[in-house]
Amino acid sequence: MSGIVDAHLHVWRIDAPFHGWPAPGDGVLYRSHSLADARAAMGEAPVGQVVLVQAQTDDRETDWLLELAEGDPWVAGVVGWVALDSPDAPARIAALAARRKLVGLRPMLQAIGDTDWLLRGDVARGVAAMVEHGLRLDALVQPRHLGMLATFADRWPGLPIVIDHAAKPVPPGDADWHKGMAALAERPSVWCKLSGLRTEQAAGADPLALAPMVARLVEWFGERLLWGSDWPVLSAAGDGYGDWLATTQGLTAGLSDDARARLIGGAARDFYGV
Repeated sequence: MSGIVDAHLHVWRIDAPFHGWPAPGDGVLYRSHSLADARAAMGEAPVGQVVLVQAQTDDRETDWLLELAEGDPWVAGVVGWVALDSPDAPARIAALAARRKLVGLRPMLQAIGDTDWLLRGDVARGVAAMVEHGLRLDALVQPRHLGMLATFADRWPGLPIVIDHAAKPVPPGDADWHKGMAALAERPSVWCKLSGLRTEQAAGADPLALAPMVARLVEWFGERLLWGSDWPVLSAAGDGYGDWLATTQGLTAGLSDDARARLIGGAARDFYGV
């Protein structure tokens, strides 16, 4: 594998005033993780660029991530957070979009009890500002959100959407997940990340048992499937960075060289415009 773009990397500082997750008791995740730590975890993996993704529902974290990105050419872009239902969302989005490495936003939909929150009228102001400024939406969803997300994608066809962690199904995914993901893949504005699947597996499960699920994602999304590590959350499953890379290689052994290059690099560059 070469020319890798990691489309889903986290960093955080547990001593930061804006830090809320992970919390004490979250095991190996509860320590600071820096860009230097990420480079060390990657070892010899030829990761040419990374996209930093928010982990806190706090404007200050997004500002901090952008400062990191602007000081390090290895960081291709930042997916930040904005309170999309705030009256101030359009102004905040305009200000963030003026910073060249802001590529998208991620509301923490999985933590919001209202499955249809993204369809609310007070959220539409923020979504419209995202479209106006050419941003993308990272959809941190669960299978319960898939029908809503299809409605949302139809309502906002000009907004590129990527489904984080393939909607976090419990492998191998149930009938509703299969139906919902297949329907979303029919919408050309919707992409999907091949990430996070290991953390949804049962403890000790064989990573190659993900093969049928990955085959379906490849079938459904094709060139709109992009690879991400979800580091350091990946470590909660007991895997190192190289383990997930090796697992990905095994799970996609049937792809052509060009298709694999697209998966691990080209798709992320196209989706995020980096």
